Amino acid sequence: MPNKIESKSAVHITDAALIGEEDFEEEQLLEQAILHLNGNILGIVLGIVTGLIILVATNWLVIKDGENVGTHLSLLSNFFIGYSVTFVGSLIGAIYGFLTGYVFGFLTAWIYNRVVILLRHN
Repeated sequence: MPNKIESKSAVHITDAALIGEEDFEEEQLLEQAILHLNGNILGIVLGIVTGLIILVATNWLVIKDGENVGTHLSLLSNFFIGYSVTFVGSLIGAIYGFLTGYVFGFLTAWIYNRVVILLRHN
């Protein structure tokens, strides 16, 4: 009887070791695949989204019309030279929005990747 128990426990230990190795390999693959962000891709995506938000918001206010059109949105002209709450201003704002989003996305990916590199070395 003791031999059967020992053989069963040896099988379980071997299975656990194999599962541990598989998990370790999967963890390494995930670490290599997920932990690096492409700064250009993230920048382009955030740039497009930011530019479209400014374009749509400005044109929505232009179409809506009214007494004080876009008093809050017109404050962007303090940062974006040439921007105004007009159709042409929405195009200028979309360009500025794309550039701002791109820079923010690129820097976010760059900082994230540096932190990952530092954590890997520790």
